[in-house]
Amino acid sequence: MRAEAMNRADSRRLVAGIDSSTQSTKIVLCDADDGTVVGRGSAPHPAGTETDPAAWWAALQQAGDGLLERADAVGVAGQQHGMVVLDDDGEVIRPALLWNDLRSAPAAAELVRDCGGPQWWATETGSVPTASFTVTKLRWLAEHEPGNANRAAAVLLPHDWLTWRLLGAPERETPPVTDRGDASGTGYFSPARGIWLPDLVKTAIGRTLRLPRVVGPGEAVGETAWGAVVSAGTGDNMGAALGLGLRPGDVAVSIGTSGTAFSVSEVPAADPSGAVAGFADATGRYLPLVCTINAGLVLSATASLLGTDLAGLDALALAADPGAGGITLLPYLDGERTPDRPDATGVLRGLTTRNATQHNVARAAVEAVAASLADAADLLAVACGTKPASGRVLLIGGGARSPAVREAAPGIFFSPVDVPEPEEYVALGAARQAAWALAGTPDPPPWPPRPAETYTGPAQPQIRERHAALRDDTVTWDERTGS
Repeated sequence: MRAEAMNRADSRRLVAGIDSSTQSTKIVLCDADDGTVVGRGSAPHPAGTETDPAAWWAALQQAGDGLLERADAVGVAGQQHGMVVLDDDGEVIRPALLWNDLRSAPAAAELVRDCGGPQWWATETGSVPTASFTVTKLRWLAEHEPGNANRAAAVLLPHDWLTWRLLGAPERETPPVTDRGDASGTGYFSPARGIWLPDLVKTAIGRTLRLPRVVGPGEAVGETAWGAVVSAGTGDNMGAALGLGLRPGDVAVSIGTSGTAFSVSEVPAADPSGAVAGFADATGRYLPLVCTINAGLVLSATASLLGTDLAGLDALALAADPGAGGITLLPYLDGERTPDRPDATGVLRGLTTRNATQHNVARAAVEAVAASLADAADLLAVACGTKPASGRVLLIGGGARSPAVREAAPGIFFSPVDVPEPEEYVALGAARQAAWALAGTPDPPPWPPRPAETYTGPAQPQIRERHAALRDDTVTWDERTGS
């Protein structure tokens, strides 16, 4: 049944935005004209760092039951970097390796070394690849699963694969598509030139693979089985920027499974240090981004350590003074991407009999996550040639709902912090892109910004200084010991 028929009694056109993240699928159904959310759905994904893409498709159908068939247009924003390899028949060869699977760290180092070094990669691809990037996972596949590598005929990103399925593939013969935003996280795409670099794919896996067609911002790429327009889709961070209505100079800081700080820019970034990924955005501009592996899960792990839940962690942290009585946590519990230390672990410094309280440990965890992301925002500002927080600092993601994080953030970011009302901003951005494709206009629809609450507080430089000292001392120790 066509979506127009479903909406006959309602003159509004509706659009669905799909966020296929690491942990779940979230869907919002919105008014195409102003972004008002009229329906929601969600479904979980399996845990782990590799997943059968069929699980994403099942979650999408579960979350979209009763919603998707009402939509006049649909867009997908998916977790970046994941490797979905297909055979000649379009069948998935092995579970997709996700962005947070770090087994390809040695492959990343090999590729950087063998293909011209960090400056070359930054200039050609906008980023110096780490273990998160798709190109490194292709090299890992060639080295560790040569049989699967030899079967590979095409490689897609998670959002590419889901968009392809919405278009009826593999049963319907339709070529896969992607957008320049998500493509820019592969390590074999040039954001500045807007083209694939297929020789890098061949260098990584030893053979040429088919790559999806890169379509323009706002382009409609086909229809679903029920007749809804399908947009190009994008990566999750690009979707969040579009959902937030991010402006040049603003910095968005997201605390989810991972932590990110990103900004919209008119010019591409090319940081040879590798800290700033020079991504493209979903509108034709650029989205320089700094990512940390450790964010929300640090808070969850600390809550578990203290025998409480996240609400209990907030209560404990809010009862402690800023600075956590001198305790500092280096939050690299699962290795780290910024700085690039995949084998790092967490470190607690400054613990004494006088300050060893649950309150201080909880506060140290909150401050550690905020300080790590404040460092990321500063790196972003340097790469973009702007002052830190020259525009707004917007705090989003599940961690932004924490009262303790909100209270600590202004002092650690040295800036007022805006916390938009809780919303699925990745899915909202995907819905806005779908509305753009439906309208066929040169620019995305001007949806009004979501209300935000502003948090202020005195600067707490001593927290950042202690965090930096522990970070740098631990790097030195790792270098000395070879760990």
